This record gives sequence, C-alpha cells and structure tokens, in this order.
Amino acid sequence: MVGAGLVGLATALKLLQHDRSLRVRVIEAGSDLATGQSGHNSGVIHAGVYYPAGSLKARLCREGRAELLHFAVRHQVPHVVRGKLIVAAHGREFDRLDDLHSRSVENGLQAVQLLEPRDFLKIEPNVQGERALHVPESAVTDFRLVARAYAAEVDRLGGQIDLNWKVTRLEHRADSWSVESHGRRVTAGTLVCCAGLSADRLWHLAGAAESGYRIVPFRGSYSVLARPAATLVRGLIYPVPDPSLPFLGVHFTRGVDDEVRVGPNAVPSLTRDHDSRFVARDIVDTLAYTGFRRLARRQLRTGAGEVWRDRIKRAALRDARRYVPNLPKGALFRGGYGIRAQLVQEDGSLVDDFVVAEQDGALHVLNAPSPAATASLAIGRQLANRVLGLRSDIVIAPTFPSGEPANFAMARHTSG
Repeated sequence: MVGAGLVGLATALKLLQHDRSLRVRVIEAGSDLATGQSGHNSGVIHAGVYYPAGSLKARLCREGRAELLHFAVRHQVPHVVRGKLIVAAHGREFDRLDDLHSRSVENGLQAVQLLEPRDFLKIEPNVQGERALHVPESAVTDFRLVARAYAAEVDRLGGQIDLNWKVTRLEHRADSWSVESHGRRVTAGTLVCCAGLSADRLWHLAGAAESGYRIVPFRGSYSVLARPAATLVRGLIYPVPDPSLPFLGVHFTRGVDDEVRVGPNAVPSLTRDHDSRFVARDIVDTLAYTGFRRLARRQLRTGAGEVWRDRIKRAALRDARRYVPNLPKGALFRGGYGIRAQLVQEDGSLVDDFVVAEQDGALHVLNAPSPAATASLAIGRQLANRVLGLRSDIVIAPTFPSGEPANFAMARHTSG
C-alpha cells in the first residue's frame, strides 16, 4: 500500500478487518501520517447534499459518514455535529437551492429543511440571505486525528506502516511488484497506490504512457475569524454552489477546536509539497501541461478573483460580509493552507469523479475528490474488496490505446 492518507489507511484497515493473516504494509513518503491533503482539509464530515440521488458518490458519502461517526465514537476521535446552512444570497439562486433540497431528501438526509430568514436566523442569527437550506447532519472533526486512529487500528491488527519511504521505482515482475526507495526494496503480490498529489507520477512510474490527464495542484488558503468576531458564526455557513465554477466559494466552518475558518480559496500552486513553497519540477509540469493552460484561459476571471482575494484582505472580507455582514474590519487573519490534487484533462476540464485504474495486479487511485475524507472507510472497503476479489462497485477506468485510463470511474457526477 502506497500512501498513509485517509484512503490508503482505510483500505489497509479494511483488508486486515477481513483477514488478519494478510501481510499488509503501508509506505508513506512523508515523515508523518496524513501529511498531504488528508491532513490539510476543512475537517467537514459531509452529509451528502451535493451528489445526485442514487449515485455511487451519494451512497459512499452516506455510508462513509455513518461509519466514520461510529468509528469516531468508538475510538474517541473528537467530532461535533454542528449542522450547515446553505444560503441563497438572492432569488436567482432559489432554483439551485431547491435542487439541493430535493437531492438531500432523495439521498436520505434527516430533517433537512428549506427556511425563510425568520427561521434560519434562529440557527445563525448573524447570517444575511433570502433563503437557506438547513442540513442538521453536517459535522466536523480533525482528520489528522482520524488518520492516527486508522493507523493505530492497522497496527493493532498486525499491519506495518513505514514513514519516510518515498517511492523512486516501481517494477512489475511476473506475479509481483518491486517497490524501491533510495536503495530500499519491498516486494508485494498486490500493489495499491493511494498517493494523492503524486498519483499520476506513480501511475507513470508503473509503466503507463503519458496522455489523457494530469494532477494540477491547487492551494487553498484559509482565513481565521479573530475573537470576538468568531462568535458571529455558530456552525457551518456555505453559499449555493455555482455549477459553472469549479470551487465552492467563500464559506465559514466552526471546527472541532471552535476556531472559525473562512475559505478555502483555490489558486494554482507552485508545488505539490505542503512543506515547500517552490519546486521547479512541479512548476514546469503544471505550466507545460496543455490542460492547465486551457483551464487557465477558461477560468481566467474566476482565477483572478481567487488570487485577488488570496492577496488582499479587504477583498476577502468584502466577500465574507455578503453572508455575515457584521464582520468588523480586521476580523480576518491568515490561517493555514492545504494543497489539493485536482485531476485535469487535456481539454482543460476538471475531473470530479473518483478515478481508479488497474494494471498488472496494481490498483491506482488517480483521483479522490470530496467527499473522499468523509467516505474514506466506505471507499477503503470498495478498494479492499477489489483486491480480495470480492464484489465491488468500483468501475475500473477503461484505457486509451496508449494504456492511459480514460475519464470514467466510480462516479461521474458534479459535487461540491
């Protein structure tokens, strides 16, 4: 198993829960667990609002949420069910809000309601909007602690986790894989790669030809509400997503630590490494990729706005005040950031599906967008079943003549 993020650890856990006699080894390039996007997200446990009814994404989200909350209780991982308001700022967003309400009901969410201001102000007294969808099941946790709890269970069940083990070579030999890292080597009968920001590079290291699509890193920076401004937000406040835009826009999240984060935004990153500000190879790979250049031209105005808000505090504050108008000057200060692995096709379109490819006894998770953290245990079970030859709902991506997987995977639906 390559990658000690949430999906990799959950897959290892599910394999061992099925059969403790299996020899499961997880290798991780970083010096700690969940050093990539798994440990740098908003901490939201999604309820399943955004996914079309009946889709695999919707089912994995709902199953994963329930299993994750049960796991958190059992293993004493901090979590809080705070609820979420999705706020329509004006009447033009009502149709989309109605659609989200219908999806929520069809996906089995409990007690979800469309509310007028007089009602949603009882939940979030400082919110401004014309109408809102209340999603009581939305929750928060610290996914770094979730990853540590997964790892502790993997260890208890007899698995092995090795850190500082960056893969430098993959070689298929008859019925096994040789995995190398700076002179060290391990042999595996089955290889599962859940490498996040390095997923495409490992896929090509395993012998796949260059074509189709590539990971483009996006940096998401958070602002934090200073006290006492943080008291203006009780739970989660989100805008109505615009399906023509790739990201959600400004939103507020009161975390499990009671800190209120605003964001994240989404700007192209100069690195795939959360610990580095500048990596020449990453910059060259991104700028040289036709898909990125086409995406940049297509989303020029949106991207410029994201960069502007990232750099100019008053611009970020102005957007935040659309939903919480009483935020005082100086309410926002810079928080943390995360780097998101976004699979982009050569035509410049974003891949919003789970993409899983298979090659000579190896599974490669090439794209694991939201709600992957929420659904990690459910996704891990699907991947484990595929490895074990059991029933799995994973659809393995078909390939181009070059051997590169096409854009077809576990789910093919827009999500938020």
